[in-house]
Amino acid sequence: MQHLTPSCQLDDPGTGDSSGFSLPGQRNHGPRPALRVAPSHQWLATTTGRIAKGQPWMMAVHWAADPKAKRYVPSSSHGPRGMNHTTLRICQEIANLKACRPGLAYLMRKLKLSERTVEYHLGMLREAGLLVYRTKGTNVTGIGGQASVFERVIPTQFDDAHGIRTTGEGVQRRPVGAAPESQSILGKLSKKAARKVRRPRQKKASSGEGRCTLMEGGTSGSSTAGTTTYPPESKLASGTSNCPTPKIPKRRALNKVGRRHQLARELVGQVPWLGGANPARIAWVAREVADAGWSADEVRAYLAQFAIGDDQGMRRPSGVLARRLRGATRLLRTSEARQECVQAWRDSRQAIRSEHDCAQYETFGPGPSNASVQRLVQEAFRRIPQQPEETDVVYEITADSPGLALEDLTRDEVIDMRAAATQDPDVIGLAIDLMGEDQARRLYTNAAVDRFKETARV
Repeated sequence: MQHLTPSCQLDDPGTGDSSGFSLPGQRNHGPRPALRVAPSHQWLATTTGRIAKGQPWMMAVHWAADPKAKRYVPSSSHGPRGMNHTTLRICQEIANLKACRPGLAYLMRKLKLSERTVEYHLGMLREAGLLVYRTKGTNVTGIGGQASVFERVIPTQFDDAHGIRTTGEGVQRRPVGAAPESQSILGKLSKKAARKVRRPRQKKASSGEGRCTLMEGGTSGSSTAGTTTYPPESKLASGTSNCPTPKIPKRRALNKVGRRHQLARELVGQVPWLGGANPARIAWVAREVADAGWSADEVRAYLAQFAIGDDQGMRRPSGVLARRLRGATRLLRTSEARQECVQAWRDSRQAIRSEHDCAQYETFGPGPSNASVQRLVQEAFRRIPQQPEETDVVYEITADSPGLALEDLTRDEVIDMRAAATQDPDVIGLAIDLMGEDQARRLYTNAAVDRFKETARV
């Protein structure tokens, strides 16, 4: 009784035979079937091919990937339309592996290809009967990625096409001879398999003044359009080019979200107590002022001049900023008002610098280096009476002054009172005695009150 062996389940568009069985040694002399293997026969236990390694397997790959013969046509409508030089490069790496375990990450890193490209070409090799699964990998969570283990297989179509005789059984068959008329074809395939496949060079469009085609008529040296002036050899050798219209890179304008993040990064870098804040969170907090067109200086000026509130219980800098910026756009509605606030803030900072410069020992040299002597000198300077500077508007707070309500003051009056406090810090002390520390902080800012307390403590 003669045993039947299952075939490769080939899709034969030219014949109606779909039995899927053939007698051993029997060859199909009809139309050549397509080189395609069903998914159920892409395993080592179900394949009809034979295991091969190295150059013999690469010969079968070059035979299947011949673009003129079109022996293999992918069944999928998307992806590559057939085997190409990328397939040969992948096969070249697979042929060099001792254990055929070509992980996707290895092929992507080695050949500089995308994951989808490697998956496409491995699928084509399996469908053409050149690769079969020994074990299939997994991506189960907790176990980790495991690469699939393949076997390099030469399909039976290759042996039938070249009259290769084999001995043995199953996938362990070995070739023992070939048809004489196929010797030259096998020799060419062997040369192709031994040749290293390289990545093709990409064609780049040439540019430059020296590459232009001259608009001259005919091949003679004269032209009716006049003579052509060539650049000198010095410029051609150096590679420089003087283009009359150089290309200017265009910067894309920021949208609303980009403007918020730009303002947030500037505030984090310029405001000391925002140094450790998250820029994305600050961008969300400052979205209202960013959409209104505020700059970083305008925000800093508002925080120093008006944004005084109860920050107790706030742990994050973003929460403090959100509380202090509440109602900022309603207080400073126009760009002119914001510019006035910035100018007043800069004037107050200049007054602080002037006061600090006056405390230096410019007249008497660098001053003493001993800390105790420095405190004695500072106490002596403090006892010297200073004449108050003349200003256009002077606000004095005495014990006889009536109760002061901050809600009744205008913005200009608040700015003038803060400027007067920078010139005479004792005004802050009187305001603390009369109004209370909370109202004084609202009027003169936390920084000014803290600075006055440190000076009084010394």
